[in-house]
Amino acid sequence: MLSSFFKLKELGTTIKTEILAGITTFLTMVYIVVVNPIILHSAGVPFDTVFMATIIATVVGTLWMALLANYPIAIAPGMGLNAYFAFSVVGNNPNIDYRIAFGAVFVAGIIFVILSLTPFREKLIESIPANLKHGITAGIGLFIAFIGMRLTGIIVAHPENLVGLGDLHSPSVLLALAGLAITLILMALNVNGALFFGMIATGAIAYYTEQLKFGKIMSVPNLPSELFIFGDPITAFSDVFQYGLYAVVFSFLLVTIFDTTGTMVGVAEQAGLMKGKKMPRARQALLADSVATTVGAAFGTSPTSAYIESSSGVAAGGRSGLTSVVVAILFVLAAFFAPLVSAISGLAAITAPTLIIVGSLMLGSLSKIKWNELDEAFPAFLIILTMPLTSSIATGIALGFISYPILKVVKGKYREVPFLVYLFAVLFFYQLAFLPH
Repeated sequence: MLSSFFKLKELGTTIKTEILAGITTFLTMVYIVVVNPIILHSAGVPFDTVFMATIIATVVGTLWMALLANYPIAIAPGMGLNAYFAFSVVGNNPNIDYRIAFGAVFVAGIIFVILSLTPFREKLIESIPANLKHGITAGIGLFIAFIGMRLTGIIVAHPENLVGLGDLHSPSVLLALAGLAITLILMALNVNGALFFGMIATGAIAYYTEQLKFGKIMSVPNLPSELFIFGDPITAFSDVFQYGLYAVVFSFLLVTIFDTTGTMVGVAEQAGLMKGKKMPRARQALLADSVATTVGAAFGTSPTSAYIESSSGVAAGGRSGLTSVVVAILFVLAAFFAPLVSAISGLAAITAPTLIIVGSLMLGSLSKIKWNELDEAFPAFLIILTMPLTSSIATGIALGFISYPILKVVKGKYREVPFLVYLFAVLFFYQLAFLPH
């Protein structure tokens, strides 16, 4: 029955192969259940809320991808988007608490669902210049790495230069550097789940050096006590207007659309599931992410995304949705380890190496930017530079979208700029000039 439902014979795979692929994908991405609560807790969100919301959103999105789209692609709260939520949306706006911000994520999710049901999403993706997409990915990577180094004290505030090197003899810095070295060695040896096992090893060091303390390891999951953490859907929409969160909603949409679609296409190509330049069952696959974002926001987590770590499962032979089913089941089991995850999340040095390494992987997009063309390179550079320096992903995107059409017009290439980019430039300019950010 499983074989026929997931079309395993047609895809040239077996139940055993799919199970092993699902375990592989899970091990490479399970770090999110530790890292996500740490990042969102800095915005005031309770650990238990984020932990369970992360698992709920992951299970909903991944099962949707498995059962309706039949792809070996896992969905979970995205790295970068959680940092944007915590440090830009909530951290930079004293009048906006995490509940209001989750309402904005919910609104973005609803719009995301609508766009996924129409051809507009594909047109939007096609209209955004490739160099801006690459700049956004690299900028987020640099921002994430910066956060990882700051949380552990590797870099600290400096009175003259804004940032400087921290105390390399402090226990937190030494633990983070040890964890970074261990994880990099595991990655260099091509160990599946290197990020996860790196955290385990770092946690063990922390435990034996008495930096990490915990009591019990397992417990019955704390189920969410409220369906909508922000009140209700009507409140979510009204708050967007009341607090002028248009740019926030747009930024969530923009980053999620590019990140998810690019990842889905990349993993599908790796698995040999593309039909020419088209992705079969693309609408169901895109809906998996948008539905998970909406559900996740209702329970208390930042937007979801397709995980590039799914490629590890594909490399292990995963070709169908059965791989994703295994991933979802393992995340359900992870819900019973909340006490252990809570203890680990209280020590940033354990998860900081993951942030730094994920950031470095995202910087791979730099090689795809046309650096020899000023009108293409500078807007991407502006995005990459300003995201970490302003602690705002949205500001980086805005400056990139504003500078791109200006340089194209000056160079006499105004016809190369799609209408939507001109529209975004005007909207972002208005947001930076007249709205709080």
